[in-house]
Amino acid sequence: QVQLVESGGGLVQAGGSLRLSCAASGNFLNIYTMGWYRQAPGKQRDLVADITMGANTNYADSVKGRFTISRDNAKNTVDLQMNSLKPEDTAVHYCTARALVTGLGISDAWGQGTQVTVSS
Repeated sequence: QVQLVESGGGLVQAGGSLRLSCAASGNFLNIYTMGWYRQAPGKQRDLVADITMGANTNYADSVKGRFTISRDNAKNTVDLQMNSLKPEDTAVHYCTARALVTGLGISDAWGQGTQVTVSS
């Protein structure tokens, strides 16, 4: 299994910055893709950004140019640097990972979520 632990959420004013971090642990052989999703109250959970083992990145249109995703394959961590934050970025942000797990095959894991609140 894969366990994901997130950190770095909080309250910030519009225009400010936050950095989210996520560390993976468990009995896996490889982590193919790591990423971040977010869910605002009453809305569906949407992709924010993800990154492959080869560092290919993918961003939601709403965060392009403001957010940067990065990962450290040796440490099994993924970070999301969020700049120029807007009130509409307010949501619970979830770390996710797709990994090859010993005895299970490919498995998707989710973190517990971290709240990001942007005040106007």
